[in-house]
Amino acid sequence: MNSVSPSAVQYIVGGGAHEDKPSAQSRRHNGHGSVPDGLREGSGEPDEVDRLKAKFMSAWNNVKYGWTVKSKTTFNKSSPLILLGQSYLFNNEVDGFRQAFVSCVWLTYRREFPQLEGSSLTTDCGWGCMLRSGQMLLAQGLLQHLMPPDWRWADCHPLTDVDFEVLNSGSSEGHRRTPARYPEASHEPQLEALHRKVVSWFGDHPSAPFGVHQLVELGKESGKRAGDWYGPSVVAHMLRKAVARTAEFHNLAVYVAQDCTVYKEDVLRLCESPLTQELSESWKSVIILVPVRLGGESLNPSYIECFCLHNICVCVLCIFIMSLCLPDEQLLYLDPHYCQPVVDVTQGNFSLESFHCNSPRKMNFSRMDPSCTIGFYAQTKSDFESLCSAVSEVSALSSSKEKYPIFTFVEGRGQNYGLEGQSGGSTDGPANIFSCNRMSRNSKRGSTDEFVLL
Repeated sequence: MNSVSPSAVQYIVGGGAHEDKPSAQSRRHNGHGSVPDGLREGSGEPDEVDRLKAKFMSAWNNVKYGWTVKSKTTFNKSSPLILLGQSYLFNNEVDGFRQAFVSCVWLTYRREFPQLEGSSLTTDCGWGCMLRSGQMLLAQGLLQHLMPPDWRWADCHPLTDVDFEVLNSGSSEGHRRTPARYPEASHEPQLEALHRKVVSWFGDHPSAPFGVHQLVELGKESGKRAGDWYGPSVVAHMLRKAVARTAEFHNLAVYVAQDCTVYKEDVLRLCESPLTQELSESWKSVIILVPVRLGGESLNPSYIECFCLHNICVCVLCIFIMSLCLPDEQLLYLDPHYCQPVVDVTQGNFSLESFHCNSPRKMNFSRMDPSCTIGFYAQTKSDFESLCSAVSEVSALSSSKEKYPIFTFVEGRGQNYGLEGQSGGSTDGPANIFSCNRMSRNSKRGSTDEFVLL
């Protein structure tokens, strides 16, 4: 990752889970194919039958995604694992990886939260995976924005469900390296309070600015309702609006690209104009979200090399991918599909344990859904300029290898997407986002509700 961008610029990726993708027919009936009609429609209280259905759906979901009977994840000791720009080798840097991975905010399905307005739903199990993945993407961006670069959660738990025997087998004493020493994260009250505050912004409560309740309300502007399945592009724009409407983030902007293209002038205009006369900041930090399509019904294998060229080490939606294992062509991810009981984040000392995962999982690139959103964070204007240069270099390298780039950064402004659209006002129309995969333009597609290929 460092070969693509300076350490100040972090990559985030979000996309849809290949196995969690609903068919067009199931979406027409009930969003994800598993939301009880009595819960989805109407605003009355759920009856006992509906509650039993929701509990059964939660239990079955946890079995389906391997959270009831967990399997161990193994890592190759000789393959570097890149997490948020930092490379780790498991034969001597396990503790450093543990601190970095467990410190990421993990947001999953929840049950028994306050009823969603306009429905009887008190859980997002079975339909809210894209919302949860988008939340994780934004949460990571906010941690990058608010916390020191070396911040680690002081209460990181040991890793579980990880098989390290493979790492040590066959290694001779002459090739063993001295384990790297990583100091334990210290309990700094101010940083821990800020960490808890960030988590609370994503709580399952109507007052949480980035919680499911607020996101569902924003989705109504795009014709969505509770129980529907949300595509990654729709979620990207919902996150943009949510940040723009939160007063605490006057120094942070979210830009959503169109046509797999980031228009530099649009970003500069967005970040260089203060919201009020009183503000003295000449630059607002920016999270750049690039919705892309990397194949037809499945991931086009040619994009695997493109991912390696871009060295995109972060998250992908469905299962929120946080990093890249090379050279094994595998992705490490945080899974939003685990259904947990709600946590009341309005309590001052609410438990943080269920918001951090200590069971790393990985999957092959081939299982990644082709519809995803890639994200970048640039804190300063210099970071943004460095990112533009790095992307241009990689795009040139892709062209030299006759590879179609995943996305591009270009001069000028988008034709259909001015500064007003990016500001997060309620008057903006839908963004125009097309397939980045030339080979898939004539292939069969799902509806735009699923992939939002506008």
